[in-house]
Formats: sequence, structure tokens, C-alpha cells
Amino acid sequence: MSQEQTPVVSAEQLKKAEEYIEAEEGASNRLSGAMGIFVTFVAVAMSLFHLYAAYDVVPTQTLRPVHVGFMLFLSFLLFPAAARFRDRARWWDWAAALVSVGIVAYMLLGGDDFTDRATTPNRWDMVLGLALIVLVLEATRRTSGWVMPAVVLGFIAYALFGPHLPAPWTHRGYDLERLVGHMFMTLEGIFGTAVDVSATLIILFTIYGALLQYSGAGKFFIDFSFAAMGNKPAGAGRTIVLSSFLLGGPSGSGVATTVTLGAVAYPMLAKAGYGKDEAGGLLAAGGLGAILSPPVLGAAAFLIAEFLKISYLDVILMATIPTVLYYLGLFIMVEIDARKFGMPDVPIEHRQTVWQLTKEFGFHFLSLVSIIVFMVLGFSPILSVFWATVVAYVVSFFHASCALRPQKLVTALEAGSVGVLNVAATCAAAGLIVGVVTLTGLGLKFSDIVISYAGNSLLLTAVMTSLVVWIVGLAVPVTASYIICAVIAAPALIKLGVPDYAAHMFIFYYAVLSEVSPPTALSPFAAAAITGGDPYRTTLQSWKYTLPAFLVPFMFVLDPAGLGILLKGSWQDIVVSSVTAMVGIGALAGGTQGWFLGRTNTLERTLLIAAGLALVYPHPLADVVGIGLIVAVALMQKLRR
Repeated sequence: MSQEQTPVVSAEQLKKAEEYIEAEEGASNRLSGAMGIFVTFVAVAMSLFHLYAAYDVVPTQTLRPVHVGFMLFLSFLLFPAAARFRDRARWWDWAAALVSVGIVAYMLLGGDDFTDRATTPNRWDMVLGLALIVLVLEATRRTSGWVMPAVVLGFIAYALFGPHLPAPWTHRGYDLERLVGHMFMTLEGIFGTAVDVSATLIILFTIYGALLQYSGAGKFFIDFSFAAMGNKPAGAGRTIVLSSFLLGGPSGSGVATTVTLGAVAYPMLAKAGYGKDEAGGLLAAGGLGAILSPPVLGAAAFLIAEFLKISYLDVILMATIPTVLYYLGLFIMVEIDARKFGMPDVPIEHRQTVWQLTKEFGFHFLSLVSIIVFMVLGFSPILSVFWATVVAYVVSFFHASCALRPQKLVTALEAGSVGVLNVAATCAAAGLIVGVVTLTGLGLKFSDIVISYAGNSLLLTAVMTSLVVWIVGLAVPVTASYIICAVIAAPALIKLGVPDYAAHMFIFYYAVLSEVSPPTALSPFAAAAITGGDPYRTTLQSWKYTLPAFLVPFMFVLDPAGLGILLKGSWQDIVVSSVTAMVGIGALAGGTQGWFLGRTNTLERTLLIAAGLALVYPHPLADVVGIGLIVAVALMQKLRR
């Protein structure tokens, strides 16, 4: 790290960073005139329809197709077929959009007769079913890239050519008629669980997040963090950690949080003495926390609740201590940074105090808290988010600059619908994968193969599962990575005695960690674009800061005692596993940073890392060993002084 002249994030740097948001969310058209007004109208209609569906009952057989119809229509008008066609809807975009609406209308008008034909589709069912599959894949390509459609086509090929595959992958195979009927005419393929979650919880959270953002909540959270954590040697790092946690609510995206925060906070990090790569690594680590943190979490968290048929509140509770451990690790890291590099105080100029900000804009916290309150009171997650959205709208009028008056409200509702398009397309495409897995029994087959290779060892199975999720996550978005691995990889852990909720949380965390893993590490690459650092060195720095997140999932998988991390088991188990994990995270932070009571030598660093690994393993003997090693390092440093 070096003390340099404080840089300014240029418009060019910001534009380059925003390209990574586009890589995650798709590069949308900027339409104007009558076309822009029309698209705004459709997007607002989509948001209002889903808000109505949250408040009143809309049958599943109607809600899911309508959701997919809206998604396809807007995706084809807003996301160009190629970059050279940007900012104008071409005739083929209109054709694809209108055909999508026509197919959805065909389904809805078909009634019960339509679903009854799933095993024996007629000619029109086949034509329109194949067309819808192609349209879903094209919408996914436009919104999130070509890799996901390619993966889906691979699974479809697996379903078609099963008898010709080598053992143990072989299966009886399915003809095109059976496949189209299953994917198009039932609630097991395109319109399966993933789309259901997208049509209910995910879009409601994007609408809620958009209302928060356009009411000024994002700016308030950054200002609040600056005021609370600034003017101290570790203030710059602390500000990043706190603001990334708070921004996770409105954005819900790791890359977006990284870019939003980086544009404002990188000059402060540079002034504090952070180098370009170190600053980028911290910004990316903070952005990752946005996906891990309750009450919103990432889109995959809603799928956990649906797959396991548990309350979303249960998912939030399970994520609480891992989130605390993650941010504890970040706070310890930045505190060590400040001491190790002798960072100066970084004055925050012309900003209000915490009290002044809270008194004037603290109402932004109300809607975040209300989500939890409503669920505790017994409201469903869907109704909880609906009423939290209402709360966010009402409290925006507590300050004139935040008020969601009609024009701003329309913009927010439009952003809520547009913000869900890439996730909704991914969910529809992932439904095709889930459909193949359920038809072919691939999940059980894959789990048997993994367990066999691991020699029935839970540790090796967990390691292999984490690698599978990580590799899949390099190719596809977090939501898709979770869905794919939940159906093909989670059964292996469950077969070896891991509770289903722990197996799915394990998959979820490693799917999220793909965000900071090359070659598709979008958050570190976006951070490097802002700081001017090297993308791969920035990624390595982000690994240092995110180390706890890579280790915590093993804590609740390898031993029943570790389930306390997920708030499962007796309160004694919860307390012991949480406290030892916290101490272990601290030891790991000290070991990776080369600092304990002071600078460490190679032996001391090695012992601290060993202590951290021992303490995060939930076993009494491992805890004793870990504590003993920490004491040994403390004595060694005392004696050296």
C-alpha cells in the first residue's frame, strides 16, 4: 500500500465498471420517444400486476405464464440481439416479443385441456412449445450471455441421447414429444419452482429495492456509514464494510454494490493509504456481502425456502451468524490494515453527524426492519415484502427530497420490473435444467458418482461438491448456479447425513462465492476498473478479505455440532460453535494478514492459520488445539518484544 495523491474516479473509469454490471444484468437499450413511453408503460404494468398478485390471489397456472410473458416481451424490446443493434427495437425484436405473448395467451386460453395433453401434445403444442424454449434461451442469452443457454442445451442433449451415453451416465432417453410436453405444458419445466419464486418473491424484492433506491435510501446509507465510521485510521475500511451491508438492501447485487460504493469511496481508500489492488479487493468483498446479508440476501435464498418448503424467515435466521462471521472477518481485516500500514486519520468533510442524518433520514431504516417484523407477526414472505414496499413508499414523504411523487414512482416501478428481467430469464432457463434432472434422475445418479469417488468420506464429498458449485458458478449466474447444483449436487451431501437445509445453504454460499472467482469474477473486475488496479491481483486481494466465507460453510456440514452456526440445535451448541468460530475467524485474519499483537514471522503466521482452521472445525478437541496455538503465538510475540 502506498500514500499517493488522492485520485478521482473519472467518468471513463465509471463507465468501464458499469460494463461489468451489464455483463451480469445485460446491456439494455436506452429507448426514447413513443417507444420509450410504451416500454415504461409495460414495465409499470408488470410491477403493478405483481404487486396485485402479492395482495390478492392469482392462480399459479396464470401467474407463472404471465410473469414469463412479461419477461420475454420486455427482454426482447430492451435487450438487443447484438451490441451493434443497441438503442433501437428492430422488427425481429418485435416479432419475438409478440410471439411470446401469443404463446402465453395460447396456454392461458387452453385451460385444463392444455395441461391434460402434457404426455401427448398435439402439433400446435409441439410447435409453440419448441418456440417458447427457443425464446427463453434467446432471452437468457440477451440478458446474461451465451453460457447459460449452452449449458441448458447440454442438459437437453443429455435427455435426448441418454441410451447412447456410457455408464454410469446412461438412461432410457426421452423423445422430443415427451420433453416438450414436460417443459412447456407442466409446472415442472419452464414454469417450475424457479419461475414461481421469480414471479412472487424476487420481483417483489426488486420493486422494493427500486423504491428504496429512488427515495434516496442508497445515498443515506453511504452518508450514514461515512459519518459513523470516518475520521479514524481504520475509518476508510470500516466505512466500506458498513455501507456495503446497508446497500445490500436496495441493490441486491454484488457488482452493483461494488460499483456504487466504489465510485464514492475509492478516493477515501486511496487517501487512507490503500493501494489500487487492495482497495479493489475490499470493495469487491463488501459487494459480495450484499448478496450474503439478511434481510434481503440474494435471489437464490428465496429458492432455498421454496425447494425446502420452509419459511423465508427460517432462511434469514440461518444466514444470520454466517453473515456476522463474514463481516467480523472484514472488520478485523481492516483494523489490521490500519495498524500494519500505519494509516492516517481520513477526515470526512462537509458531512452531517450520525445523529443529524438519523434524525433527518433515519426513516429509511423502517421498511428494512418492517420486513422482519411482518414475518415475525405471521405474515407470509410475499405479504411481508408487499407491506414493506408500502411502508417504503409512505415514509418517503417524510422528507421532501425523498418523496416518491408520481414521476419518481413511475421510474421506480419501471426499474423494479427491468431489474428482474435477467433473473427471471435465468430462472426460466434453469427450469429446463430442473425438468431434465427430474425426468432422468440425474441428481441421484450424480450423487452416487460423487460419493463413490469420495470413498464415502463426508469431507471429500463436501470438497468435491464445493468445487462443482464453484466451477458451475464460473459459467452461469449465481441464481442458476444454485438451482443446478441444488438438484444435482446437494443430494450427495444429504445421502451422507447432512440435513437438507445445511446442504442447500452450503450450495448457496459457494454459488455466491463464484462472484469473486476468476475468470468471471465480475465484482473484483468492476472494482479494478474503478481503482485502475490489475483485475487478477484485485481478485486475489478479494480472496484474502472473503476467506471466512469460503470456510464457514464447512463448519455446518462436517459435524452436527456445527449446525449451531445456522441457529439449529441447543443454545449451548449455538453459543459454543459461534464463539469458537469468531475466534477462529480472528486467527485466520491475523494469519493471512501477518499481524497479531504485532507483525508476525512465518512460523507465527502458520500457527495462526492452523489455529483458525482448527477453531472453525466444530469439535471440542479441535477447539482446544486452536486456542492452544493462539496462546502459543501470543507468548512468542511477547517474548520477541
